This record gives sequence, structure tokens and C-alpha cells, in this order.
Amino acid sequence: MRDNIERFGTAVLYARLDSFQQESRDESALRRLLGRDWARYTGFGHPVLRRQFAATRALLKEAAALVLRVPAESVELSYGPSGRPYLRGYDQLDMSLSHTEDMLVVGLTTSGLIGVDVERADRMLWGPGLGRQICTPHELRLLTGLPEAQRNPSLVRLWTLKEAYSKAIGQGMQFRFTEFGFAADSAEDATDVQALRPDGAPGTGDEWSFSTFALPEGFCVSAVVYNAGFGSGFDPAAGTMLDQGLVAALSAALGSGPAPHIEE
Repeated sequence: MRDNIERFGTAVLYARLDSFQQESRDESALRRLLGRDWARYTGFGHPVLRRQFAATRALLKEAAALVLRVPAESVELSYGPSGRPYLRGYDQLDMSLSHTEDMLVVGLTTSGLIGVDVERADRMLWGPGLGRQICTPHELRLLTGLPEAQRNPSLVRLWTLKEAYSKAIGQGMQFRFTEFGFAADSAEDATDVQALRPDGAPGTGDEWSFSTFALPEGFCVSAVVYNAGFGSGFDPAAGTMLDQGLVAALSAALGSGPAPHIEE
């Protein structure tokens, strides 16, 4: 995962809920790991919901900690107005979370913004009226032109792309899915997807990348990344995350002379 972040600026990883052994963690250790999320964790009345919440936050924190090279307990999550999680104090690392059933997916990027979404590849979405609620007119025309067996998997793929895109821009379900679309093919793995306007015209520039992946467990994952022009290849560790140019400028403005190099 570190290699992907350092080479490409982005990493997507997944885990099964069964891999999170909550029973093997004593309460004090889990409380340290969850930090400020402990109150939310204890607020869930059903044990299954508590376990799912703890597992997703553990995956988020442990993934971020690997990239930042810090203990997972020191990673603090906060949430925006839409409920989107972000890392307090590490704004150069953006993250996104998705889960369905027992599948958990996390996306991390140093490029700008990221959104991920996961869904069962065989979830039945194609049906009377549903397509019109989540598809653009262009997408509906393409879907109805596909062989019947390809329509539902193609719609699942479109659904995950739309979910991931809305998460990346911080809108969640507030962004109407009929206002933007994608090519309605049934390819399980694609890394050259393009966002489209409702009429099928190109909808975004090269700064956006859209990818879809098929997991062997029967799930469809989509990842959407916005490249803000930060570039990739820099050291994302917490100890070297301060921008040296900014430190130098602040030091000069404060009259403190040349800024010392910040070491990990």
C-alpha cells in the first residue's frame, strides 16, 4: 500500500469483516484505537452494528497509520457536514470508506480527493422505474441496447461509479444521479472510464480518473480520484509532511532566519 501511495499517489484496499477480531481486543485497547469515535461506538444498540462500525474505523486508522508511519491510536478521524471522514492534522492525505455486507473498502490518496464504493456484483438493480431514478437519458439508451444479461451488472457498475464520484466531491446522496453519467458497458475492470453529461457529452477533464474493479469474492468496486496537481512521489510520512517551502516562508516572515529542515 505504501508503494502504491508513493508511486501513484493512491491506494485502494479491502478486507472482510470476519478479519476484524473484536473479541481479541480488550476494551481499553479498542477504546484507544477508536479515540473520539468511542462514544459513537457505544451508542449503537445492536452488537452487529457496533462490530461493523469498529471494523471500518479500525481499517481506516490502520491504513492511514501505515502511510503516515505513526501508531494507529494516534490517528484521529473527524467528519464533514455530509459525514465524510477525514484525518485531523493530515490534510494532504484524503480518504474514503465504503462497506456492504461483510466487505470493507478504503481508498487513500495524496493527489487530491478520492471516493470509493463497493456493491455486490449480483445485486438486482435493473427493474421497472429504477433505472430512470439513477440513470441519465443517455445511460438508459445504452443500457436498453445491451443484451438483457448484461443490463444489471452494467447498472451495478454505474451505481458504484456514481456513489464513488459523489463521495469524492463530498455530496453523498445529495447529488442527483440523473445529473451525471458514465459509459454503460459491462466491463468488470476498467481504468479509462470517463464521466458524461446527461446527453452523453464529456463531463469532466483529465484531472478526474474513474476506475472499476471486480473482486474475486463477487463484489464490484469503483474508485474516483481528483488530481489537484500536488503530484506523487513525495514522502507521505507524518514526520516529513510539512511543506519545506511553507516552513521557509513562515520563518522568513517571522524574521527567524533560514528554516531548519524538518526530519521525521
